[in-house]
Amino acid sequence: MLHAHRSAPALWGLAALALLAAALEALVRFGLVPKLVVAAPTETVVAIWRLAAEEGLLRALGATLLTAVAAVAAAAAAGLPAGYWLYKHPRFGLAYRNWLGALFAAPLVLVYPVVLVLFGRTYASTGFMGFVVGFVAIALYTREGFAAVSPTLVRVGRAFNLTPRQEFWKILLPAGAPMIFTGLRLGTIYALVNIIGVEYLINFGGLGFLVSETYDKFDTPGMYGAIVFVILVSGGMLWLLKRLQTWLRPA
Repeated sequence: MLHAHRSAPALWGLAALALLAAALEALVRFGLVPKLVVAAPTETVVAIWRLAAEEGLLRALGATLLTAVAAVAAAAAAGLPAGYWLYKHPRFGLAYRNWLGALFAAPLVLVYPVVLVLFGRTYASTGFMGFVVGFVAIALYTREGFAAVSPTLVRVGRAFNLTPRQEFWKILLPAGAPMIFTGLRLGTIYALVNIIGVEYLINFGGLGFLVSETYDKFDTPGMYGAIVFVILVSGGMLWLLKRLQTWLRPA
């Protein structure tokens, strides 16, 4: 009963999506919406299979995911220590928190021309853009996660003469883990989205390049198929991260 109650919102969402797809299909089939502008959902689904068979969709997916994994790994390696350092130095943490928040909300993808000049039209450019947005999210949420730990827990740990290392592993990290993992999840999704966006803008790389290529060829079903595939990849990544968080820290 509880499982059915939890799955109800997902079922309603799928039903609404199916109705929207059916309405769009009818609009395109009856000529109310030009096929050059919007592809019918059925043609979009067929185009995904065509892209996989003829246009290297899986190869593009691999290129994008490898770039994203490298970018997120570098962002985590830099962002986690940076967030902890900002927590341990409250003056700097308070000074830079607003700056990190502003960067987190800013469309950093717009600085791609500068990155393009620095690294050229290579995977280094797309990876660096993913690293920057991932680092900001991870550092910000890591600092906030540690700062949100109850001072009472810290005082109790010190009353038991815990060393700084013991305090970190036994109190700070477990208590701050939910928000820290939120930063990792957001950093991963933001990095993936920005990498795909830059791939589209510079016409290089994986999935973003595939979207750009189909757009340039006026392949409307292929373009929408690539976009839908990008959405599915992002949604699948988010689902996997949520499942991982639940597994690491069950309710």
